[in-house]
Parts: sequence; C-alpha cells; structure tokens
Amino acid sequence: MRGERLEVRNEKISSFEDLRVYQQAYELTLRCHQLTRTFPEHEKREIGYQIRRASISIPANIAEGYGRKNSAKEFKHFLRNALGSSNEMIVLLKISRDLGYIEDASIIDDYDRLGKQIFTLIERWT
Repeated sequence: MRGERLEVRNEKISSFEDLRVYQQAYELTLRCHQLTRTFPEHEKREIGYQIRRASISIPANIAEGYGRKNSAKEFKHFLRNALGSSNEMIVLLKISRDLGYIEDASIIDDYDRLGKQIFTLIERWT
C-alpha cells in the first residue's frame, strides 16, 4: 500500500507498532500519564482523567484501525477518530496550561504535529 511507504521509508510494516504515527502517539500517552500525576488532587480525577482517556484513544484507534487495514475506508475511519482525540488533547492541554498545571507546554506542539501527521496519513492512505 502506498500509505505504508509514506509511513516507514523502505521498511516493511508488519504491525501497527511499526507505524511512526503510532509510536509517537504511544510516547505522548506515556508523557501525559506522567504529567497528570503532577496535577492537584482534585484535577487528577477531573481534567487529568480526560487527558488520560483522550491520549490513550489515539494509539488505540490507530492499532484497531490497522487491524482492519484491508479496508482503507475502515482504517481511515479509525484514523479520523485518532485525529479527533488529538485535537481534544490540544484543548485539554491548553486548559491545563492556562490553569497553571503545566509549566512546559511543548507537549501541546507535539500533539499539533501528531495531528498533522495523522491527517496526512488519512489523505494519502490508499
């Protein structure tokens, strides 16, 4: 598939774990879990929960959709879900930043880049 070549240059993809977009989403999920541990106690259960849920949704949707890769339409459906969760993460992280819970907001830019990569993959996967 053409999308596979875009994703991993000249390397064969044998699993969703080989997709760079999955790898990046997974790493960001781990960072978000660590980040929410620093939130005030009441926010760990509120916005922290929302952040953890949305961040997990991204690599999970990529993995689930890849399992249905024989249908480009289905894979793209799951990628669009992942993109929606990536956008949700940007909002949640900006709220957290503006409430003073996040000092280093570079993770917001990382989610913005991830969303662009997911969008490109949706557009180019055939």
